[in-house]
Amino acid sequence: MKGGTGVYQGKRRWRFLAVGVLFLVVLSMLVPLVFLLGLHNGFHTTGYASDHSSSSSDSPKEHNVPKILNHFLPNLPIEEDSIESHANEERNLTSNTNSNHDSQSHPEDAPAPPHSLPPPPADGNNNNPQTADKTKFNRSIVDESEKLCELRYGSYCLWREQHREDMKDSMVKKLKDRLFVARSYYPSIAKLPGQSQLTQELKQCIQELERVFSESTTDADLKPSIQKTSERMEVAIAKSKKFPVECHNVARKLGQILEITEDEAHFHMRQSAFLYQLAVQTMPKSLHCLSMKLTVEYFNSALRDMELPPSEKFSDPTLHHYVMFSNNILASSVVINSTVTHTRDSGNMVFHVLTDEQNYFGMKLWFFRNTYREAAIQVLNIEHLDLDYHDKAALLSMSLPVEFRVSFHSVDNPSSTSLKTEYISVFSHAHYLLPYIFQNLKKVVVLDDDVVIQRDLSDLWNINLGGKVNGALQLCSVRLGQLTRYLGDNIFDKNSCLWMSGLNIIDLARWRELDLTETYRKLGQLVTKLTESIEGAALTASLLTFDDQIFALDKVWVLSGLGHDRELNAQDIKNAAVLHYNGKMKPWLELGIPKYKHYWKSYLNGDDQFLSQCNVNQ
Repeated sequence: MKGGTGVYQGKRRWRFLAVGVLFLVVLSMLVPLVFLLGLHNGFHTTGYASDHSSSSSDSPKEHNVPKILNHFLPNLPIEEDSIESHANEERNLTSNTNSNHDSQSHPEDAPAPPHSLPPPPADGNNNNPQTADKTKFNRSIVDESEKLCELRYGSYCLWREQHREDMKDSMVKKLKDRLFVARSYYPSIAKLPGQSQLTQELKQCIQELERVFSESTTDADLKPSIQKTSERMEVAIAKSKKFPVECHNVARKLGQILEITEDEAHFHMRQSAFLYQLAVQTMPKSLHCLSMKLTVEYFNSALRDMELPPSEKFSDPTLHHYVMFSNNILASSVVINSTVTHTRDSGNMVFHVLTDEQNYFGMKLWFFRNTYREAAIQVLNIEHLDLDYHDKAALLSMSLPVEFRVSFHSVDNPSSTSLKTEYISVFSHAHYLLPYIFQNLKKVVVLDDDVVIQRDLSDLWNINLGGKVNGALQLCSVRLGQLTRYLGDNIFDKNSCLWMSGLNIIDLARWRELDLTETYRKLGQLVTKLTESIEGAALTASLLTFDDQIFALDKVWVLSGLGHDRELNAQDIKNAAVLHYNGKMKPWLELGIPKYKHYWKSYLNGDDQFLSQCNVNQ
């Protein structure tokens, strides 16, 4: 008995020691954790409170967690704010789940949340730990993103808040979306047995919305009863969603929507192209206003009764004569002003502006009111000229230099599928009357009205053309052989370079000697029979008339492309003597390329009262 008692006492001592060691081990793990979390400062309740158990809303644990993490982590105020926000949300959730007695007893200890948050849902799901965790996480993300938006200068969310606009016709767009959804469900629902009532509801809602859209296109056109219609549609769609839907019906309906959208996109693209062409070919309202006001002022002034004698300068062959065909008063004035501004001697300059009868009187008054140093300016009505030419009726009509948009394969890479586009400007029919209009002159410089002069052009008169008729800029990047689709298979040198109007030195004496006007007339008749395109015939006749009669000017004289090429080199623009705005985007149009406009606008007379009255864009 004694030995058994000793064994039993030994076992009790062993168990006591084991329990003691285990207790010391547990205590050694808990004590550092308690001091680390700072929980020794305020356990108001016994035991450890879980995230979703009842706890005080001002628990020091919640206040100290951000401080402790901030001590160990880098100084990131945004994360600290997010943690504080998360703690506040946790307190709100726990206090809503249980009694808020503690939070009411210590209201001064609970800091106000940085942003107002929506109240928790009232569906009784707050006691679900997963739902509560998800809600807290989502709210912390929203709160953090708002703070990031506030702290990031120039962020999109700040811009969005500052420029927020209400969606226009939101109800119409919503109803259209519901109509598409209903149409997708209808074929599947109609096939289900026993769902005739739902099928009828969907059909009625679809028909009613279609009738609404046939009468209304904006929210303002909708009737007050549209809200009930929308609610009935929502109910019908909600019922339809309870049934399985055949995917091919939905795919077919979405395909139909896609086709409709593509058709609308193509229509708007074609409409945009048409309106673009209309915009570039129609005189802007401001320029039309300027011409009309000047015309009215001309007939109201004493200038109508004064027939000024022609100046002797107009027919003096020793002077520098510049010729321009134009019906644009503003563009003509810019050409003349820019030319006179850069010349050394304006006293020997004579400008001849040929225009039509509609713009003749306004043009005449403009250049009577505005002087350009000592330069002489003559305005001629081309429709009333008395010319000694037997076929003048075929040519005598106001026509501007003709621009052709051509696309072709590059000379360097003819096998490439990509096409290069150029705007080629050539003489019009009226240009071939120059030898008969200016019978006393031997040489003239022809300027288009879409150019700007940046250097003195006096040196042009010293260029020896070497027996050629037309000194012009040549485009050897384009060969005649590349334009067979426009010119046809006519007999010409396919390796010849194209020439451009814009700045042309014309030897009228040599022109008369070769009778190029008659050559042009005969070529025009011949090519018209061979070529279906009228534009192609005109281009061919004009190019072939000066075949082997072109003197190539140095490229530094003219830089073309400012009316269509957005990638021109700034240094090339600065070095060019003449800037040619060939292309559709003329500088006086709203469609003009903005970065090239100031070269043209700098030569406008901004103080003129007629420009202000017509709101000419300056």
